[in-house]
Amino acid sequence: MRNRLSVVKLMIVAITALIVVPALAETPVATAIFKCQGGKSIDATFYANSVSLKLSDGRSLMVPQAMSGSGARYANKDETFVFWNKGDTAFVTEGKDGKETYSGCATK
Repeated sequence: MRNRLSVVKLMIVAITALIVVPALAETPVATAIFKCQGGKSIDATFYANSVSLKLSDGRSLMVPQAMSGSGARYANKDETFVFWNKGDTAFVTEGKDGKETYSGCATK
């Protein structure tokens, strides 16, 4: 009976961890609104390992953090969408040619 209670307690702890840990992982660490050239804007919500972006063209994306030499860089798997952020500035490149589609972005 004692072993059975221990197993039940262990299962309760494991289930609780499965519920709580993802919720903690989704806690934003910062938010910013970037105003860009051409009247464009980017609303960014930063998480520990990713960024959620709402672009003024109506798109919403969740992009994982990627390797960067300076600043913060977030890219999709094939790197056809890259969001760069350093301090209060940002820009977006898109496509295989890396065309800058959101330029001169800064927080106001």
